[in-house]
Amino acid sequence: MKTTHRFIAGTLAALLATTAAPAQQQDAPPRAEKRPFLVKSPNGAREDDYYWLRDDTRKDPAMLAYLNAENAFADRQLAPLKPLQARLYEETVAHIKQDDSSVPYAKNGYYYATRYVPGADYPLTERHRGTPAAPAELLFDQPAMAKGHNFFALSDWQVSPDNRLVAWAEDTVGRRQYVLHVKDIATGRVLTDTIANIEPNLVWAGDNRTILYIAKDPVTLRGYRVMAHVLGTDAATDRLLYEEKDDTFQMGIGRTADDRFACVSVQSTVSDEQRCAPVDRPDAFTLIAPRAREFRYAADHIGDHWVVRTNRDAKNYKLVTIPDADLAKGPAAWRDLTPASDSVFIEGFKPFNGFVAIDQRQGGNRMIRVLSDAGTSLPVKADEPAYRMALDVNEEPDTPWVRYTYGSLVTPTTTYEVNAKTGERRVLKVAPVPGYDPAKYVTERVWAPARDGTRIPVSLVYAKGTKRDGSAPLFQYAYGSYGISTDPAVDPGRIGLLDRGVVYAIAHIRGGQEMGRGWYDDGHLLHKKNSFTDFIDVTRYLVAQKYAAKGRVAAMGGSAGGLLMGGVANMAPQDYKLIIAQVPFVDVVTTMLDASIPLTTFEYDEWGNPAEKPYYDYMLGYSPYDNVKAKAYPAMYVGTGLWDSQVQYYEPAKWVAKLREKKTDANPLLFRVNMEAGHGGKSGRFERFRQNAEWQAFLLQQLGVKG
Repeated sequence: MKTTHRFIAGTLAALLATTAAPAQQQDAPPRAEKRPFLVKSPNGAREDDYYWLRDDTRKDPAMLAYLNAENAFADRQLAPLKPLQARLYEETVAHIKQDDSSVPYAKNGYYYATRYVPGADYPLTERHRGTPAAPAELLFDQPAMAKGHNFFALSDWQVSPDNRLVAWAEDTVGRRQYVLHVKDIATGRVLTDTIANIEPNLVWAGDNRTILYIAKDPVTLRGYRVMAHVLGTDAATDRLLYEEKDDTFQMGIGRTADDRFACVSVQSTVSDEQRCAPVDRPDAFTLIAPRAREFRYAADHIGDHWVVRTNRDAKNYKLVTIPDADLAKGPAAWRDLTPASDSVFIEGFKPFNGFVAIDQRQGGNRMIRVLSDAGTSLPVKADEPAYRMALDVNEEPDTPWVRYTYGSLVTPTTTYEVNAKTGERRVLKVAPVPGYDPAKYVTERVWAPARDGTRIPVSLVYAKGTKRDGSAPLFQYAYGSYGISTDPAVDPGRIGLLDRGVVYAIAHIRGGQEMGRGWYDDGHLLHKKNSFTDFIDVTRYLVAQKYAAKGRVAAMGGSAGGLLMGGVANMAPQDYKLIIAQVPFVDVVTTMLDASIPLTTFEYDEWGNPAEKPYYDYMLGYSPYDNVKAKAYPAMYVGTGLWDSQVQYYEPAKWVAKLREKKTDANPLLFRVNMEAGHGGKSGRFERFRQNAEWQAFLLQQLGVKG
């Protein structure tokens, strides 16, 4: 595999120079038909000539013909880059350990782990009784399960308390409409119990016969009902345990850390509500605290008390505790475990017997500290300027050892455990990256000034020897929505770019929570444009500081980060040579006006409800589709999946059609439609890298990077 395309290095430059440009000049791109349509709203109507590209059945011949024409056009345009694409893929695969396995974790008398065999896209899921060295019992042969499916995802799986049965949620389409299955572990016999259109979120009751699951609305795909299924009974008779009537909320279910309670949690952007019941009586739910706007919390149980993460009187969250006897008293009985802080943001926690492990952020980095019941605090130290720590799988609460992961843009993900009593650390595993030497790369944390004076943290990585003289190509990434932070990590698919002299940057823009809850507040609703201008200002700062050349900058984002790319393309096209937008949310106003589209209703507090004029006007001011103008745009690569349930395929399809109609430049615009996948693209360990190699080859071509 490594030598298949060894000849490319000497011939690629000539190949690009002689074939790429003429092909782009001679091959006219597809043009979608215009069909006048009026999108109505309480605040006015808008013409949408490409609305017809929406087909919820995904069967309309004209729509499919257009998508296929776009794929064919992309194929022709990218044909000269096929050798480079193949080489990038082979280089990436060479950095992946073919027979890798996870660190086993203990739960209820067994050790669980996943293991890959060479060449397999999916792992084997196994368990070992009593010790990791015991003979393996096979839970899931995922390579066999995936055969015959263009897409396969085994998501949540749960073993019954008596260790005999395993229930799992499976998706073979990519639309995240999962199907429940159950089997006997010892015999491998799959039970006849199946339930379709559920969330990948399962909980066993204490009787080993009852499974709690979340049913989805068949139209909006919102999980809205918690049901109890008794094995061997008709699913039509499943008992309703809880129904969420407010369609701005989504829900989840789970067991507490000590396995004593099953909890139903509902959440919106600004509100939470949780109710819990003993696993032996999963219908006797007790409300932890009633919902209220701008009141968020999550509770877990250990020993004789509850631990709660909450923003009550603490914008960046704090931890409180409640004795079992005082639970019914509500927040009035909550007692602080940690103080409120303006600089420390509590991301999550895990209770153990005798202490709590806290996942927190400070200075743009994610870190771990351990807080004992006696009040002693033990921070876990790091040696790099930009890094990520995160709590790992910790299923056994009666242990002094806390498992966590550490990584950076240079250091491969390393699994540690730290002793909460002594501070001793043990390395359990360093993620293998064959052929990779961390010493050959440099990571930095810089702070870029935004136009309003805010300092934006930026994580950088580049190969040693890369000159900081304003000549290097830059690849800049960001997400910046939903309070989701983007943490640094080594990516096998990025190494080939770094080795070719590309500087990689993560812009930790407002809209995430890298700098606390205020960072998110300043990047959503009526402050969303800050995300776009932050990204642009980071680019300009990196160019001004000579990390990159002005004409050699590529930008990338996906989903809500694809919205970011659309906004940046409209606001500052001159700053970018290439924009890569994957599954981009670009038709903001039309989508948020339609409550039948999955995810719309519980995102009003993220984007705003366009039925209200202030939000309508603001969203209309940045919605990428609505702001395409007759002007020059950079080269663009847009990706989507036909079966995407989170950002429907027709949003990027309409956007591309309108860009083709309006843009005045001759820069390439490529639209790749995955006809067999959803939001995350095709499934499989290697398939992601195969797909990525296509846009990476295009990126290198556009940035003028030779083979």
